Amino acid sequence: MAQQGAQLDQENFSCSICLDLLKDPVTIPCGHSYCMSCINNFWDGEDKKEIYSCPQCSMTFTPRPVLIKNTMSADLMEELKKTGLQAAPADLCYAGPEDVACDVCTGRKLKAFKSCLVCLVSYCEKHLQPDYESPTFIKLKLVDPSAKLQENICSRHDEVMKMFCRTDQQIICYLCSVDEHKGHDTVSAAAEITERQGELEVSRLNVQQRIQDREKDVKLLQQEVEAVSLSADKAVEDSEKIFTELIRLLQKRSSDVKQQIRSQQETEVSRVKDLQAKLQQEITELKRKDAELKQLSHTEDHNQFLHNYPSVSQLSEPTESSSIDICPLRYFEDVTAAVSELRDKLQDILKEEWTNISLTVTEVDVLLSEPEPEPKTRAGFLKYSREITLDPNTAHEKVYLCEGKRRVQRISQQLFYSSHPDRFTGYPQVLSKESLTGRCYWEVIWRAGGVRIAVTYKNIRREGLANESIFGFNNKSWALRYDDKSYEFWFNNISTPVSGPPSSRVGVYLDHREGILSFYSVSETMTLLHRVQTTFTQPLYAGLYILDDGATAEFCKLK
Repeated sequence: MAQQGAQLDQENFSCSICLDLLKDPVTIPCGHSYCMSCINNFWDGEDKKEIYSCPQCSMTFTPRPVLIKNTMSADLMEELKKTGLQAAPADLCYAGPEDVACDVCTGRKLKAFKSCLVCLVSYCEKHLQPDYESPTFIKLKLVDPSAKLQENICSRHDEVMKMFCRTDQQIICYLCSVDEHKGHDTVSAAAEITERQGELEVSRLNVQQRIQDREKDVKLLQQEVEAVSLSADKAVEDSEKIFTELIRLLQKRSSDVKQQIRSQQETEVSRVKDLQAKLQQEITELKRKDAELKQLSHTEDHNQFLHNYPSVSQLSEPTESSSIDICPLRYFEDVTAAVSELRDKLQDILKEEWTNISLTVTEVDVLLSEPEPEPKTRAGFLKYSREITLDPNTAHEKVYLCEGKRRVQRISQQLFYSSHPDRFTGYPQVLSKESLTGRCYWEVIWRAGGVRIAVTYKNIRREGLANESIFGFNNKSWALRYDDKSYEFWFNNISTPVSGPPSSRVGVYLDHREGILSFYSVSETMTLLHRVQTTFTQPLYAGLYILDDGATAEFCKLK
């Protein structure tokens, strides 16, 4: 109670305008006290009316009262400050516009400390104290201050709503339960709350379990982020090392070629200069012989002429051929051409392999998303169309490429292609230059014979007549065979009959990541012929096997 008395003393000596302890206290004619600056500022706003009022009791004064410092109050304020008593902040004492006010306080109301759901009254801490000490306190149901207590009163019967209608799912009062809610499934609000709290606890357990699951997922994703970052860093480091090795190798080869050219240059120049020296020496000897002959021809002494003639007129055999054969002026141009050819081959390899590298990079996917469905219409397939060209280095010698390396024709005579390790030597087959990953679609049209439309790994065998080199006869290739009569699907030397409308155009759809390979008969509609569901472990290449002489097949331009 001493603390409460101190609080009351504090309130008695607080300015009701600034809510702080009085500063330069003055007492106006009605007896209320204020800080001198606070009441002056308040009255300054009333100067136009020339009527001055008390902020607490609203008593009016005319003219404006003369303010004199209340020395007794001022001395008391100093004493209060020395004892450490300070005015409580307004937000802890008096209720503001947004606060819940005490319903018991008279005059200026304090902030409510608790609200009672039984009596529907809000109490400040001062007025709640007697209830705490009263035996009836246990009947109160106190909650945090609420401005919505009146919402618990039935607007129709002006009674506290303590019932719950399960039929209409709303809170009602007792009179409502025997009136418009008569016959409904009604229980006490407390019973409904107890049941709902049980359901709420189950929901909380579910939420907590989901939180734990999500926290595990977040931790797993964080581990994946770190793993992806480590893998990417290592890939960058390894790639830089590999490219550095390639650059170093090219630089070494460039140095070797330069050294060989300079060495050959030195050898050839030395040979030419040696020949030059010999010829120059022979010229000197011939000039001396010419001088002797000239001198002998002018000799008038017959005896002397005839005596010297045999030795002077005799000529020695030339040391070198009378004519010098010079090669055409192409000395080292062939070397430049050979290096240029190497550059072109490297560019082709880099272009092809760069596509593979780029597609491999873009296929890195940490989150396994729901696979996209296979298209249903040709327009849908065309979104994934790929332009495919044939690699002449893989073509069998009875396979002729034309139309920008998109069309192939089987011929009876043998073509003399240059030897290449990628070339098929046993069967009239050819592969695409482009590797296939991701989602791809292409179409093949053929005429005058049968064809095998295939996809295969690059490491399929190329030489000989073994099954390992035929499309569809091994576990490295998948092929659809058509011969104007029927379709057959081949894989690992196993044939599967395929039914479908005959057509000279077949569409091939590949979803490399999902392991889907589908063949469609293309006409006015798309008819599925055969679908493969497997796991592809390497990039694929499109392939064609031409069954009959004169037959042609072509990768269609779809864009």
